[in-house]
Amino acid sequence: MNRQRQGTTRSAFTMIELIFVIVVIGILASIAMPKLWVTRTDAIISKGRAEVSTIRSAISTVRQKNMLEGSGGYPATLEDAGEPLFSNLLDYGMSSDTSPGHWSKSGNKYVYHIGYDKNATFEYNATNGRFECVSGECAALTQ
Repeated sequence: MNRQRQGTTRSAFTMIELIFVIVVIGILASIAMPKLWVTRTDAIISKGRAEVSTIRSAISTVRQKNMLEGSGGYPATLEDAGEPLFSNLLDYGMSSDTSPGHWSKSGNKYVYHIGYDKNATFEYNATNGRFECVSGECAALTQ
């Protein structure tokens, strides 16, 4: 009963081949990950620039609407108490969060979180309608 199969060969990966493939994948991942993190930060900064521009444009739009209605100039506040951020300007306000790529409010200042250790703080002046960066990574978001 001890017969050998003729014409068939068994093909499988050896343990050495599998370890080699895992090592190569690890090396490629270690090279690619830093480049992906830089891309993520660039995307967060681009998102912040777009949102700052949108907020400034919305302030101007509200002012024009108020002037046409004869009810004043710039909006007094950017949101009502208990509402999402910028709800007086935008159809859909922004939820407050301190994770990267989000806004939070601290007193009368608005903080855009670029990273866990990088922020840009903005302040709204209802007299002249300016939404200006006052501290932090201002250059990244306003230039």
